[in-house]
Amino acid sequence: MISFHDGYSCLHVPSPFTPNKDNLLFIDKTTGRFLCKDTLLEGTWEDFKDSIPETLSSYLQDSDSEDGERQLNHMEISRIWNKAVWFHDLEEEDAQLIKAMFNISKITNTTLNKFGVKCFQPTKSLVFPWYNPRDLTMKGLKLLSAMCQADVVNYIETVYPGPSHYHNLFGITVMGKKDTEVVITSQEVDSLAVHQATGITTVSLPRGINCFPPVLLPYLEQFKRITLWLGDDLRAWEASKLFSRKLSIKRCSLIRPGDTQPSPLKAFSLGLNLNKLIKASLPASHKSIISFRQLRSDVFSQLENTEQVAGVKWARFPELNKLLKGHRKGELTIFTGPTGSGKTTFISEYALDLCMQGVNTLWGSFELGNVRLAKVMLTQFSLQRLEESLDQYDEWADRFEELPLYFMTFHGEQNIKSVIDTMKHAVYMYDINHVIIDNLQFMMGQEHLFSDKFAVQDYIVGAFRKFATENDCHVTLVIHPRKEDDDKELQTSSIFGSAKASQEADNVLILQDRKLVSGPGKRHLQLSKNRFDGDVGVFALEFNKSTLTFTSSKSKAKVKKVAKENEDAVPDQAPAKKK
Repeated sequence: MISFHDGYSCLHVPSPFTPNKDNLLFIDKTTGRFLCKDTLLEGTWEDFKDSIPETLSSYLQDSDSEDGERQLNHMEISRIWNKAVWFHDLEEEDAQLIKAMFNISKITNTTLNKFGVKCFQPTKSLVFPWYNPRDLTMKGLKLLSAMCQADVVNYIETVYPGPSHYHNLFGITVMGKKDTEVVITSQEVDSLAVHQATGITTVSLPRGINCFPPVLLPYLEQFKRITLWLGDDLRAWEASKLFSRKLSIKRCSLIRPGDTQPSPLKAFSLGLNLNKLIKASLPASHKSIISFRQLRSDVFSQLENTEQVAGVKWARFPELNKLLKGHRKGELTIFTGPTGSGKTTFISEYALDLCMQGVNTLWGSFELGNVRLAKVMLTQFSLQRLEESLDQYDEWADRFEELPLYFMTFHGEQNIKSVIDTMKHAVYMYDINHVIIDNLQFMMGQEHLFSDKFAVQDYIVGAFRKFATENDCHVTLVIHPRKEDDDKELQTSSIFGSAKASQEADNVLILQDRKLVSGPGKRHLQLSKNRFDGDVGVFALEFNKSTLTFTSSKSKAKVKKVAKENEDAVPDQAPAKKK
């Protein structure tokens, strides 16, 4: 029997890897993965159950041995860090110029030194260190650079090692072992501002609002109160609510974005009282029943930020933005089209477009193998046939590898429970925002709860609908159409199965591969259901075989004409009347 303490997000047990039994080992309640903060040993639940420290230590050292890539990373980290200089060693004029570039003019050199921040003069970048919390050796670093384009300043982050291996809580070496309160920010400069203004312990996340790696949770177990202050827009607010679930909502408070509660650095620059803003933060937990008074500010935020509420815009399909407005979390999209029309190829680019804009994506391709799917997506990403330019493969593959893109390893018929469990795990581990299931028919043969195949499909669709809502994650579900006459276009009623799929869906997209009533003989994308605002329509797509990409029609008049005529031809798919 092992004694343990039930913590916020981890179980606390005496570490078997140190002679001091007061040193704790933390086990993630969701994944079972453990971390010993004293030795920095980590592993899976199976490793822990083996309970053989020598074997485990050897295993971890072997798996953590520095290969060629890590050696190169270490050399680059050392080169940049050694060449970077402390702000107090800069000429005063140079220091003020660089501080002004990053809006940190009010941050003192004392604060910068305390957090180990340097300046890399060749690129005029801020250098944020990633220290080993045990012995303060250097594990990595982040460079923040500023680039001006058309009077707009864009900030670019570069991390060593790469994003998939960069799991730093900036500020962790500044926190005290007895601290019980912490403020979590999404940017290192925000942490500097909070700590200087309030003296409160503060850390920032390695990938901002995009992801909260669970491996960082043990370092936050000591805190009884956690305030999440992640930014000044709706995406930051949604991320705050999502991350508080991992941290245990009972101890979390959130700072709602607004004019009077901007990002920490901006609030500090404006001279606002940061202590007062932190004390006014809202508890993340709430009862099952709430009043409009509690919803009032949320409703106002939706009205005030209409563009952000509409979701992430597609860069490659501007006509889709006009109809669907954007890609939103928590929705269910049904996608269908005739066999051989290019459904998988289109939905691959549709998802890749969003992934390239930071939408964390999980692919469940049960019909097309992951290698073939990745090859298609890499071609769409590079916009060229790499088999004809193999010398460029590594360059494009390195860039593609940095996308927040993950694949399920399932292939062929699968059980819906296994698929849903995998999706839940991915949401927890990688903060997945978009799941693509291609396609539903591959889960039909594994379900034996019902003898009626339509009832089976209804059950599966209901499971995906529930998952999307409960996890605030968009699910795109590909469903084959039922058999139709070759001379007829597909409609919402053409989706295979009962009407439940189209009823549960927030959006229904149809890839038409038949000539429209008065349109050209090309593929068309039709939006036949749009729960967000009721707009429906259709626009032409042109396929480029060499790059495996689709482009929407550039003729706005043609798109409007086709959409209007399609509404007349299919009256039950016309936009809902606005009340």
